[in-house]
Amino acid sequence: MQARRLPAIRGWNWIVEGFRLFRANPALLTFLVFGYWLTLVFLNLIPLLGVVLAPLCVPALSVGVMNGCRALEREATNGFGLLFSGFQKNRNVLLVLGAIYLAGSLAVFAGSAVVDGGALLGIMMAGQPPPDDLLESDQLMLALQVTLILMVPLLMAFWFAPMLAAWNDMPAVKALFFSFIACARNWRPFVVYGLGVAFISAILPGIVLGIVGAASAPLLRMVAVAMSLPLLFVFVPTLFASFYVSYRDVFVRTDEAADA
Repeated sequence: MQARRLPAIRGWNWIVEGFRLFRANPALLTFLVFGYWLTLVFLNLIPLLGVVLAPLCVPALSVGVMNGCRALEREATNGFGLLFSGFQKNRNVLLVLGAIYLAGSLAVFAGSAVVDGGALLGIMMAGQPPPDDLLESDQLMLALQVTLILMVPLLMAFWFAPMLAAWNDMPAVKALFFSFIACARNWRPFVVYGLGVAFISAILPGIVLGIVGAASAPLLRMVAVAMSLPLLFVFVPTLFASFYVSYRDVFVRTDEAADA
């Protein structure tokens, strides 16, 4: 299979079409997304094993949510049972992807340890608070910047990989390779997509809160709460749906989506 190269504007359309999928059945998509989160929270609560089990299950759980998005596009009515459907097909490959993701994430944070002596790795893995002297220095911010840079190729490799493994029967390494190449070929729409997500989730709320805060400090808290609810219950499910739309756009022609 070959990844299509799309125009930059498609990145914004992924968000728009993700919202259309959400509007088709808000209850279903919200159930799947919050079920995904709650499952990962529960796994992380398991002593010792949780920090390993949760990343292992992320690809299969994400495929469950994507199966729900595909069911919405097909106008199916039985999507509420799809949360754990990712474990039903190509489960072993998806678990291997989870293991590779865990190893890759640890490697990224290990890379940041060169800058901050492992403080960021300790915060992420064990919840250790950073020392006061580290907070007052530029080391932690530099470590975060290094981590973000190193995470980009990892995210590119995993963006489409779970769906390629589950739906296209690819082995783990091949799915990672195809995902990375597809993201590289479509860097323009991904830049627009990232800017759109940042604008909706951070820039626009920041502008509104800044104006409200300047006008009325007591009103600021109420507006902040009022804005957080649609972001949590509308935009987050829309974001998950946009992941599916990006896969469909890059690997499946629109006129084939209903039969894919």
